[in-house]
Amino acid sequence: MIATHGSALGPLVRAVSTRHAGPVLLFVEAPAGGGKSHLLQELADLATTADATRLRWRCGADDGPPDEGGRRREATLWLVDDVHRADEDELRRLRRVLEALEPGSAAAVTYRPEELPLPGLPLGGAPMTYPSGLTVLRHRLEPWDEEHVGRAAARALGDGCTAEAVRLLRERTGGVPRVVVDLLAALREQRPAFTGTAAEVAAAGAPARLAELVLSRTHAVPPAYRPVVWAAAVLDGPAGRDELNAVSGLGAATGNSALLRALEGAALAELGEGRYGFAVPLAASAVRATVPGPVRQDLHRRAAGVLSRRQPVAWAAVAAHHRAAGDGHQWLRAVEKAAVSAEAFGRHEQAITLLEQTLAAPGLPPRARARLAPLLARNAVTGLRSDQTVEVLAQIVRDAALPPAVRGELRLDLGLMLCNQMGRFAEGWRMLEIAAAELYEVRSALAVRAMAALISPNWPGGSLDVHQGWLIRALAAADDSGDDAMRAAVLANRIGLAMSCADPEAWELLKRLPVTDTDPACARQAARGLCNAADSAVWLGFHGRVDALLAEGRELSARSGAPYTEHSALATRLLHEWLTGQWPGLDKRCEDFVAATADMPFLASDAYVVRGLLAVAQGDWGEARSWFSQQGTFGTEKLPVPLGAATAGAVIRLALARQEVAAAAEHARAAWKAVVDKGVWPWAAELAPWAVEALARAGDRTAAHTMVRTFSQGLGRREAPAARAALMWSRAVLTETEALAEKRRDGLLEAAELYRTAAAAYAVLPRPYPQALTTEGAARCVLAADTTGGRAPVAECEDAAASPAPASDQARALSALAELESCVQCYTDLGAVWDAARTRALLRTRQPARKGRPPGRPSHADALSPREAEVAQLAVSGLTNREIAATLRLSPRTVEQHIAGAMRKSGALSRRDLAHSLGRTS
Repeated sequence: MIATHGSALGPLVRAVSTRHAGPVLLFVEAPAGGGKSHLLQELADLATTADATRLRWRCGADDGPPDEGGRRREATLWLVDDVHRADEDELRRLRRVLEALEPGSAAAVTYRPEELPLPGLPLGGAPMTYPSGLTVLRHRLEPWDEEHVGRAAARALGDGCTAEAVRLLRERTGGVPRVVVDLLAALREQRPAFTGTAAEVAAAGAPARLAELVLSRTHAVPPAYRPVVWAAAVLDGPAGRDELNAVSGLGAATGNSALLRALEGAALAELGEGRYGFAVPLAASAVRATVPGPVRQDLHRRAAGVLSRRQPVAWAAVAAHHRAAGDGHQWLRAVEKAAVSAEAFGRHEQAITLLEQTLAAPGLPPRARARLAPLLARNAVTGLRSDQTVEVLAQIVRDAALPPAVRGELRLDLGLMLCNQMGRFAEGWRMLEIAAAELYEVRSALAVRAMAALISPNWPGGSLDVHQGWLIRALAAADDSGDDAMRAAVLANRIGLAMSCADPEAWELLKRLPVTDTDPACARQAARGLCNAADSAVWLGFHGRVDALLAEGRELSARSGAPYTEHSALATRLLHEWLTGQWPGLDKRCEDFVAATADMPFLASDAYVVRGLLAVAQGDWGEARSWFSQQGTFGTEKLPVPLGAATAGAVIRLALARQEVAAAAEHARAAWKAVVDKGVWPWAAELAPWAVEALARAGDRTAAHTMVRTFSQGLGRREAPAARAALMWSRAVLTETEALAEKRRDGLLEAAELYRTAAAAYAVLPRPYPQALTTEGAARCVLAADTTGGRAPVAECEDAAASPAPASDQARALSALAELESCVQCYTDLGAVWDAARTRALLRTRQPARKGRPPGRPSHADALSPREAEVAQLAVSGLTNREIAATLRLSPRTVEQHIAGAMRKSGALSRRDLAHSLGRTS
């Protein structure tokens, strides 16, 4: 702890630990609660390690300075606290002690600079005679920074505090340690329990110790001057002298005198050049609460006028003052100006919060509601908040007094939010259809916007031909409207529809987006078109085009003020990184994105799904299910169609790995129906191979063949490289399953070639994970063919007693073993623990025993054997013994024995403790 106070303490520490060092006097200054006493205690504890006597002196205490025993000590550490409390007699005695400091001695003298009787002179006005060899230093204790406050919050409240809450804690407390600790204690004890949000910090009042201090200082200001302190409390931030005079109502002369008295008594502090207020911002609330109601209203009214003259005008603060003053009309006018200003500068969440609070106020005039509600809806569609807003708008749209045009606009924005941000597709679709009809006659441009939204095929429900029908209507309506922004909106969704279907026209349409348009409304639609195109390119497998589309789309989103579009691009980036094998740190990036979009979990759907897919590959199957369900917030059936298909494929794969074949087949039929109903066939790519395998292994080969044939016909000649690779994989799976059932060696070799074709296609994209899975499939088929038809496996052929296989078969099998080795390496590089373990298990069944190894099992003494380590790793990932046995081709009993051995050797007390124990032994 001493080191954190800087190099100024070094000479003092050396003075009491080195016998002949020169004496040192250290002045330590800090405001009330700044940590002075804590520092002295640290110095006292440090001095116990040196041959020095510690003497504590608390100024202003009844018992006075400590007794030195009638003689001067060569090594003495004086710890003098609260010099600002000392009277003249005590200061005189202290000066005599400090003037007599000898080599090997030191003194630390602390004080509050704001309470010194003579500013800047802690020892008073009398001259001080310093010994010639005395080193005199001054050290100011700095307030805690945000990082330090965050650590204190974690100690007091756990890790649940959001970054925004920590930032506000630092801002409201000024980083004063005592205030930080007291406020954290109050938050810890509050009921209902603190959940870690910034809103809870903002609502917290001043801690008792701080309130007592600031109120005592305020009371010490003469009553005639006290309004200047009240004015500072109402303004609640740094203010100029003239502003304080205006709000207090004291006038220039009296106001200046009042400010000087408030500064002298530390009721107020100078916060910057010509700016005054409370040293600890949180203190303002304590003072404000003591101001009589009518006086406080007058102060707020004058504060609104003062803030209206600042440039730029902080309209949200002006609105708050008008409301506190009871001026309802001015309040609503200022709220509207604040929301319009926030929207213009892209601060949509600020606008949303203000408008939600305003619209929730009882007795709001209908005309004001009709003006403010569309503002809220417009910001909510563009911004990143939707949970409360949806409920507020749903209530307002039922108001019979609303003008039809306003109701239609609200219904449009509500429908967009329900679909795009909440995942409530059926409700949102109905809202949009009604809005398109309501707005067609009264506000045709907004009707076009509703039609444009209905073009998007991503939402569950509604077939491709329905979306194409809305496209035809929207194109005609956009041309009739003459509105460039609406034309851009239709174009953006037309591109999304064409890209999703792998229509080659999409790339030409993309060039028509108004990316250079200076109208923010047009630019936002162009940004959305680019980001949606990037998302479609990811699903199609055009990964080489994704980076450029995302970069341009994000830049345009930021420039035009479209945070929702910008965040959707970040979500697409996570999906792109998963598919292209950019896995290091991807789990953390997904979790960070989920945390950053906590108010809108649907926006984080890509992050949830990618995190679940990583958990599957890592063998953490319990976690995978939690991520796929978005930790209980959404079911997979509520996801956008391509994301839902990918999730369904992973869930089917898990069921197959657990030998739950019937459940896998049932899930495959339901998921496949959703894709068929939609009719966008490239979106089947992440589902088809696993769905085909589930049906084939369940014995429903007819349905599996139909699935492959339908997939192929649906794709037709479309340029969808990922889907074409998946189609080849699906054919390989079906051929392998049938060949194994019929024990046909030629069928297995045919399947191997299909797998290799799929692997080559994935390599081109590139998608290394499915490339490894299909390469593994090819090798698996070759090795299975090696044992089909009575031939001995290639490994056994090295024994002269075995019947040798033809040279071509041997070469093919050896090549397959090499392929498996490459798969293990690929899985290991990616971090796919489960896949690596499964492939190593397959390799072990075919690789010959090492020559020269003594008979019997090798001894590993107290170290884990390779098999024990492998089993333990899967166990701590969350797999059951049965799942591990299926992965490693072992019996459950053998798995149980390996886990017991790993626990014994690592010292683990339970299966849960095995992860920590393995970390210690690795």
